[in-house]
Amino acid sequence: MAEQNADDFLDSLADMEAEEFGEKEPTEEELEADELEVMRAERDEFKDRFLRALADAENSRKRADKDRREAENYGGSKLARDMLPVYDNLVRAVEAAGGDDEKASDALIEGVELTLKELTHVFKKYGIEPILPQIGDRFDPQEHQAMFEAPLPGTKQGEIIQVSATGFMIHDRLLRPAQVGVSSNPG
Repeated sequence: MAEQNADDFLDSLADMEAEEFGEKEPTEEELEADELEVMRAERDEFKDRFLRALADAENSRKRADKDRREAENYGGSKLARDMLPVYDNLVRAVEAAGGDDEKASDALIEGVELTLKELTHVFKKYGIEPILPQIGDRFDPQEHQAMFEAPLPGTKQGEIIQVSATGFMIHDRLLRPAQVGVSSNPG
């Protein structure tokens, strides 16, 4: 019993010292309130992380969808660009085939025209459209490439005076500009 009285005495002495120096052991309610506040802070942090992760996932999905659409629309650009000289040669062959031997040239022209028609059909299938400037049209640097400039009487500066090669668009992008000659006459 003397031990218990000594322990009680020491406990009360510690309480008096704590009160005197402003140190007081927190009560059970205070401990629970502090623990609750810590839990709320953790909850808010986890909620913020969750919302950010959700937003990141949505952005990744949108970016992947955009990349897929671009690959679908423009993935064949290199192939299409490589096929453009074939188109040019077929056009030149049709233009040059108007020779003297009518039967041979008619058959050649018909075969080349059918080939050109099929190539044009394939281009259309993949969203490739020709840019067909006409003589007298205004030069547009967004669609045309000036191969030369020359003064030509009866024309205005910036008018197309010759078309050397057809240009092409793939969907809304320039694949190859039309190659043209441009008048340099002063306005």
